[in-house]
Amino acid sequence: MESDIESPPLGKREANKLDRRQAIIDAARHSFLEDGYAATSMSGLLKTLGGSKATLWSYFRSKEELFAAVIEDLTAAFREELEGSLLGSSGIEATLWNFCSSFMRKMEHPDTAALRRLIIGESARFPELGQIFYDRAVIHVEHAMTAYVASQIAAGRLHDEDPKKMAQFLLGLCAARHNQRLWGVVAEQDAEVEADSQRFVGYFLRLFRTSEPPAPLAE
Repeated sequence: MESDIESPPLGKREANKLDRRQAIIDAARHSFLEDGYAATSMSGLLKTLGGSKATLWSYFRSKEELFAAVIEDLTAAFREELEGSLLGSSGIEATLWNFCSSFMRKMEHPDTAALRRLIIGESARFPELGQIFYDRAVIHVEHAMTAYVASQIAAGRLHDEDPKKMAQFLLGLCAARHNQRLWGVVAEQDAEVEADSQRFVGYFLRLFRTSEPPAPLAE
């Protein structure tokens, strides 16, 4: 049972610490996306932010940890939106259309494109970047779609195959469209996003949808 008691407001010191942490993340995000991972340094961030090295390191013990916080900050709201799009009561087709459209729009956001260029370009020297991005962003979306596919298999709407591989198939179709951004091509219009979403979902359902209607749920 949820409590009706509201959490006490943060004290001034705690609020200041949260504001300071967010300011560090914002400055780091700008530097990572504009200058790259290798060119971003903790000492360089100090010049932008001011303050002492000890204070900065009290928030983030390494550049790698700071990069992980930036990924978390960039993707948290998006992950929540995508996961929420799979929880509605719409039919499978409408639910997947909505999910794919949201996913592709976010993938074409300039910050997302810059982040993926950074990871692709610098992972050879810093292999931890790809792992951080996967752990903080990709895996959450993959898990949400896998869980949804598994629920549709259980309901008899999709063939009983590996739900993770099925989820990866649909996500792969949507992600491939993002290559236009990586190559510097201007993003397409919303109408084209919607058309691609319907087309990709159509491919997915033609492969995996059962021919028989699902059995009614037991009361």
